[in-house]
Amino acid sequence: MKEGVRARFLFHGYIGLLIIAVAEVLLFAGNRVVGVWFTPIVWTGYVLFVDALCYRLKGRSLMVTDRLEMLVVLVVSIACWWLCEFYNAPRFWRSDLELWWHYHSLVPNPFLRRVGYDWAFATIFPALFETAEVFGAGVFARLKTFGAMKLSRASLILLIVIGAITAILPLIIISPWLAPLLWLSFILLLDPLNHLRGWPSITGDAMRGSYRRLACLLASGFVCGILWEFWNYWAISKWTYTVPYLGDVKIFEMPVLGYLGFPPFAVECWAMYIFCRSLLNSSSAGARPQDDGSIIATAK
Repeated sequence: MKEGVRARFLFHGYIGLLIIAVAEVLLFAGNRVVGVWFTPIVWTGYVLFVDALCYRLKGRSLMVTDRLEMLVVLVVSIACWWLCEFYNAPRFWRSDLELWWHYHSLVPNPFLRRVGYDWAFATIFPALFETAEVFGAGVFARLKTFGAMKLSRASLILLIVIGAITAILPLIIISPWLAPLLWLSFILLLDPLNHLRGWPSITGDAMRGSYRRLACLLASGFVCGILWEFWNYWAISKWTYTVPYLGDVKIFEMPVLGYLGFPPFAVECWAMYIFCRSLLNSSSAGARPQDDGSIIATAK
């Protein structure tokens, strides 16, 4: 697509908006089926909408031009959120424990419940990444480079070691006070590692003085976090939180300090995605994605 020429807003974006609107109407009309399945339904609508918006602004998107990458993103999204679920409910240690978030009014059938889990989990990374792409094509499109950081190889290895320790610690010390480590440890562990392996990274961006990708991901995490909590609040099948600091001061179901976790969560998800993507390409020499500052990896 020629520079300065925008693509059309495609039909599936309107379908996404329609899904969101109809789901909201049926939810407040008391439709129990929609109320129970509201989260995966409404986030499917959002992904359709933001994908069309991404294509409109950039001329490329997961569903239109990068469908194989979309499959990778979906699978990694499900797998990485199950990792978060493992941290939240360390069943090998305490089978009755959910540390930080708790699900309510789920479907009793375990097979259908798993379908609901995986469907909802599959929407997380596409929503975050394409929202970040929209920010990159809009608000932060002209963000200039500044203040390049100098990080030695030794300092990067130290960050990786700190990340590994903080990733292991919540599995050893089972405590709700360690919730922030879940949203920060894998950034420290994986992002410098991605850089050392020659893959896109926030670390590498910072060493070049480029913070555009970081700004896009942080903004995406904030926006999606608000939408997650807003849409969760009225759903029948929903989640609530146990947070030991200001836990009773809430916006929707989320304690107010919890919103600080959404921006780094987006960065963490991206670092996980890039790392998993690198493992898929490890057998192919020179198969690293072209790093043009985008969120979605694009093969050479």
